[in-house]
Amino acid sequence: MTQYAFTPPPVPSVAINNSDRRFAVRRIHCVGQNYAAHAREMGSNPERETPFFFSKPTDAVVDSGSEIPYPQLTQNFHFEIELVVAIGKGGADISVDDALAHIYGYGVGIDFTRRDLQQAAKKIGRPWDWGKGCDHGAPCSPIHTLDDTGPLSEGRIWLAVNGEIKQDANLSDLIWPVADIIAFCSSALRLEPGDLIYTGTPAGVGPVVVGDKITGGIDRLGEIEVSIVD
Repeated sequence: MTQYAFTPPPVPSVAINNSDRRFAVRRIHCVGQNYAAHAREMGSNPERETPFFFSKPTDAVVDSGSEIPYPQLTQNFHFEIELVVAIGKGGADISVDDALAHIYGYGVGIDFTRRDLQQAAKKIGRPWDWGKGCDHGAPCSPIHTLDDTGPLSEGRIWLAVNGEIKQDANLSDLIWPVADIIAFCSSALRLEPGDLIYTGTPAGVGPVVVGDKITGGIDRLGEIEVSIVD
């Protein structure tokens, strides 16, 4: 039996809708600027160029209903509502036609971002890790299995802060739909069961402060809710 210098931390995981089991998280892959309107609000060209990806720490994932401590080093902490794809079958160089066979299910996620740190890193050509990799920065609703939802290519996606709608779009607005995202990601590295892919956020991102309550949802997937605390 392997002996460790200290007790290993629990395996990060996400709830599964209508199940006592949980979805163990292996990696979190995120697609940048995958809605044209959001690309424009971030100062980028929304042309259909090859998608780009970044990662978040697996232990950043937390359940809906969690309290999110306002993170260190930032004065501009932003929300980004996203469709999350949970991978249930591994593979590399997956074709677009085969991509849906690798999906376990879908969830509603929020990609929290220390925007000031991200923008400062961009200006000098440094990695975004500290902007995107904050603690508790990847909340995710329970995963709904593909058998329950079918493939998701359209449906309302929205986010509200203290009841006020901030983001409101449709999954059909994705520049690169889910099958393409899986194909692109698997061309760079092998996907495995337990991987989560955050597929990008619509326009309307903005800051939150301590005391704010954030709710969001996607048609057929229900809602997510978190609160920002000191």
